Amino acid sequence: MSQGNSVETLLEEARLAAEFASPTERLRLREAAGFSRAYVATAVGVGRSTVANWETGISEPAPPGRLQYLRLLKGLAEIYPATPAPATAPAPAVARSAFGPGAQEPAPEPAAFTPVLETLRGPDGLAVEGDPGPCIRCGVTTTYQSTEGRPLHSGALCQPADPATVASPPPAVPAPAAAHPVPAPAPAPAPAPAPAPVPMAMAARPERRARSAARAQEETTGLISRAVHAELERAGGDMNAALKALIKRAIPDVMHLFNETRATARYDYTAYPALPDILKKPSKKDPDQIWEARPRFHHPGYSLKAPGDVKVTALDVNAAYLSALKCWLPIGKLEHSTGTDAVESKRSGVHLITPAPWVHPHLPDPIGDRDEPGALWVTNSTLRLLQRLSGPKYALTDAPVIHESWTSGATENFLDALRKTLSAARETAINEDDTLTLEYVKAMYSKFISTMGESIHNREMVRPDWMHIIHSQAYANLWGKAYKAHQAGLEIISMMGTDELHVTGDWRGVFPEGRGVAQMKIKYGDAKATGEYTVGKVTS
Repeated sequence: MSQGNSVETLLEEARLAAEFASPTERLRLREAAGFSRAYVATAVGVGRSTVANWETGISEPAPPGRLQYLRLLKGLAEIYPATPAPATAPAPAVARSAFGPGAQEPAPEPAAFTPVLETLRGPDGLAVEGDPGPCIRCGVTTTYQSTEGRPLHSGALCQPADPATVASPPPAVPAPAAAHPVPAPAPAPAPAPAPAPVPMAMAARPERRARSAARAQEETTGLISRAVHAELERAGGDMNAALKALIKRAIPDVMHLFNETRATARYDYTAYPALPDILKKPSKKDPDQIWEARPRFHHPGYSLKAPGDVKVTALDVNAAYLSALKCWLPIGKLEHSTGTDAVESKRSGVHLITPAPWVHPHLPDPIGDRDEPGALWVTNSTLRLLQRLSGPKYALTDAPVIHESWTSGATENFLDALRKTLSAARETAINEDDTLTLEYVKAMYSKFISTMGESIHNREMVRPDWMHIIHSQAYANLWGKAYKAHQAGLEIISMMGTDELHVTGDWRGVFPEGRGVAQMKIKYGDAKATGEYTVGKVTS
């Protein structure tokens, strides 16, 4: 039976491939439906650039997404049949503008499907997926089915149209496209005389580039919202089940999102350079030799055991690891060098240094809490912090002695597009009080960082040097906040991890309060249940 099914599938694939061999037709059908390339790519399981290549003829549809893509085209062709040549170009524009003439006629059509229908579910209670098709309630493509075998969003969770086509109610699209009269596009030529010849087009290029970048940002951010909606739909509206599923898929999802943000980039992160032994784990249980400068600071002049009424507030740094994605990452093969002269501002990696003694007990040591003195391997993030603190602006310590380094040419913007996409999704989730998306975004960026080293959970990226550098950048960022508080007259009582800072005094006069990336909030439930407590001064 399985062999017969396999042969039938191959024959179906061959017939569809012959029917939709024209890249122009593939593009027409997608635009007629108002779907973005990212939306289609997510549905068929490929990258956005792959869909672009199929639509421009650079490459032909290939497995594993080939059959699903061709089936989608077949379904769209039934909804948006080809029109005569003169009317082909304007057809998508008319389809998207369903608020225009004739839009009222198909309006009663959705009412024909208003009877209560049940979603087809498996033994586990979750919705069962099938071939994609337009939902019989809202018209937006879904892979879920009703018990009658018709496309239907699970749990009546009909979704809005794709952001690129928010002005186009899906149910109104098919009728105008199918019954589109040839004279309808007549008003379109009106703006034709307006554009000037070549100079005007040249002047518009920066604007077009800006629109293109904005649309790419919108499409990648849309991948997040669609994933959340899909899992919530699959779980029939059960928030806990949806969150569990989203966290489970966070790693492959964030890698797909990362690939989308790198679609036009020149550097391929999968070209792993050979790593020095200091970055390799001697065993699964033992870490490598890199010291990340993780802080664990407690002010020696204050104690919870000492009697007193000094009020302390435990502050939480929002999205510390997300902010740390903005750091200098090496993008080539790490090369060995010795001495200070080999360290350049536009190179990054790891360094063997001997730090100078830290003589400020009221401030955290930027190198973190060490059990043993002497030389140690640190990342570029830690070295940059130490070099700044030894400079004339701070003059807090002597410059570290650099013995040897493993570095390469670096960039500070390698993960910036991913950071901005996740930050935008996080901000939207906060504004909309969307806890599900907020936790999903947090899982994506935290797991992205923690598994980019030697992890069985992420085989796509093996860069322990990047992982250490990002961790260290988060600690360095926290140290900067502690110093800012100290300069404003607050006492630093303790500083721990990447996001915990305990201070005395009016912290709101130093840091903006809120849940945004650049803001701080009281850390409830960790240090103390209320986030505020008292300490006493230690008397000698």
